[in-house]
Amino acid sequence: MDSPSAHRDLARARDALDRGETASAAGHIAAALAHAPTLPDTHELLSRLAARADGGLDLFPVEGHAPVGRLAARAHLLAATGRPEEGLPLLAAASGHSPGLDWAGVPWVGDPALGARIDPGVLARTVMRLCTAVGDPAPAGSVTMLRPYLDVVRHAIAAHGEHGMLLGAGSALARRLGEVRLAVDWAGRGARAQPSKLAEIWLGYAYRSAGRMPEALAALRRAVAYDPDDLSVYADVAATLADLGRLDEALRWTELALERDPDFDCVVHTAHRLRYRADGDVAHLVDLADFIRGHPDDAHEHTDLEECCRETPWLGGLPAGATLPAGRAPVNAEPSADALHRLHRISGPTWPHPPGAYDRALGLVLVEPWELLALLAHPETTRADQQNGLEVWACLGLLHHGAEEPWPESSRRRLLLGLLDGEVDRVTQAALFALVAYAWVDPEARADVAAVVAARLTETASRPNARAVAELALAAPALDRPTRELAAATIRVPAVPRQRGRGRSLLRWRRD
Repeated sequence: MDSPSAHRDLARARDALDRGETASAAGHIAAALAHAPTLPDTHELLSRLAARADGGLDLFPVEGHAPVGRLAARAHLLAATGRPEEGLPLLAAASGHSPGLDWAGVPWVGDPALGARIDPGVLARTVMRLCTAVGDPAPAGSVTMLRPYLDVVRHAIAAHGEHGMLLGAGSALARRLGEVRLAVDWAGRGARAQPSKLAEIWLGYAYRSAGRMPEALAALRRAVAYDPDDLSVYADVAATLADLGRLDEALRWTELALERDPDFDCVVHTAHRLRYRADGDVAHLVDLADFIRGHPDDAHEHTDLEECCRETPWLGGLPAGATLPAGRAPVNAEPSADALHRLHRISGPTWPHPPGAYDRALGLVLVEPWELLALLAHPETTRADQQNGLEVWACLGLLHHGAEEPWPESSRRRLLLGLLDGEVDRVTQAALFALVAYAWVDPEARADVAAVVAARLTETASRPNARAVAELALAAPALDRPTRELAAATIRVPAVPRQRGRGRSLLRWRRD
């Protein structure tokens, strides 16, 4: 990989070396490595430092939170002094920090002798830390960059035989890199060589990746037998049962775990996801969002809420289908170019979930409310082929103004309700979604928003574009069952369009 920044740092490093300023040179070399880890010129300069009597190691201390370039530089110097087994954990830490860079694409990492000389326990721990850092699966763009570590594991297994921890950790890495067969083979060997809860978990995950769900379930059940108090495995068993179509059994496993600890995060996430899968009631996802908001320091990163919301109208983005009329704006003014730029910068047709959409709109707090309202009528917003939901983001932006005001008397509520009047169009739809999104993040507003949504749905149920309101209603928290059933029925059987006078309920909302 070439990098202008790396070349600038290398030029400064050469100048510093020529002046005998080794500490300054080391800093520039570390900076160059952070941009382009395999540039030959960088390694040539490192070799000049390695030729010093002390090997140059003192120039790259790693205490505290050392920069990744410094970690990599010290790793290469350790390898140059004949201690590559000490350097590999440092290089793996750099890969964990920036997995898309080719940190390990150097000859000493690919040398089969490294696998033979490194302690298998140290390598297992190194690989486990790397797996945690890169995610599951590893990002597609990092797979090639991480394969050298898999080769080190392969060489180590060939040299050390059936080391249970190394086989299991290697299986976890192989699985993240798409080597499913290898993952199953190594995990199976590890479970036979050193039976344990962790070995069965590795085996269960490997089987899941291979689509072998019955074997995955059996392995995870054995893991529970090793440690009945590890509730995270209960969540894994439940998820596997659900994938086998045994949803009732899966829910019983989550209930059993929640009886022991109702706040255990892995189980709470799994339970809400499976409950939503069972009956489609958005209340389960709202409860999960509330749990996430109340537990910001959970150790694990969970994606259950995002996965449940993905590709569902309004939960994960704009609905597909017929485009509504553009709508009107209550402010006849020209917004600034900066306001339009900020709106474009945060807009888009998808979001992870309604709270995520609300959070993303925070950047619009720097755009005055009158400009957000004026943006609703801007030519770029009203274009028929406009696909980024600019109206939606402008309305979400209104929620961040006057946020300290109590919801019932707030200006943000008044402004959004004022946009609901009239036929269903893109502006009324956007305002209604903004209200729905706010109900997700503020439990105190849910009853009020549910009443607004219910009245709007009742008013439009037999009118054109009723489906647009019904889809929003199904995303709304705290909606009563009859209204949810009306929304579902409206989506299943589109109403016959007919003209109808405007109801009075909207006028009542505006007076509240």
